[in-house]
Amino acid sequence: MSLQILLFIGSQEIIIIAIIILLLFGGRKIPELMRGLGSGIKEFKQASKDDDEGAKKINSETKE
Repeated sequence: MSLQILLFIGSQEIIIIAIIILLLFGGRKIPELMRGLGSGIKEFKQASKDDDEGAKKINSETKE
């Protein structure tokens, strides 16, 4: 359901959301928030990659 909502967000809505975020957090906090978001995504990808490697290792051990 949330994916369907995201499909209906247009450019005007994105601009309005960006303005609201700018007003709430201010110009100085946004780069800090983006760095935190980026590091969180990086950690998530690394954990996902480690999980996939662990699953492959377990899978190869059970086949032997």
